[in-house]
Amino acid sequence: MNFLYLKDPLFLSCFILYFFNRYGLEKMLNIAFFSSYLNDLICVPFLVPIMLYVQHKIGLREDNTPPKFYEIIIPVIIWSVIFEVILPQNPIISHLAIADPYDVVCYIIGGLIAGIIWQWYYKI
Repeated sequence: MNFLYLKDPLFLSCFILYFFNRYGLEKMLNIAFFSSYLNDLICVPFLVPIMLYVQHKIGLREDNTPPKFYEIIIPVIIWSVIFEVILPQNPIISHLAIADPYDVVCYIIGGLIAGIIWQWYYKI
């Protein structure tokens, strides 16, 4: 089965969950997980399909298979370095970006879970 990109059920679930969390849960509930970590946990299944869709449309991704290991781990590494190392050290935005190693753990866990779900759902 071809990867559905922006119609992928996991992507759509994370898309809805992101906005529900951003504009509902984290404001209604005073639970640190919702305000600090849920969006980091769903970052990979939310952003990787968008990234792969764009790559496919501009011809950089020739097949329609579910995300491969490297298509998940490379963004996790890049996002971890940018958002948890570089941006928190930038004096212009350091007040907005806080280095949190648990964010990296969430990126990794979210990527692992997404990879497992995608491999299962699309049965390579």
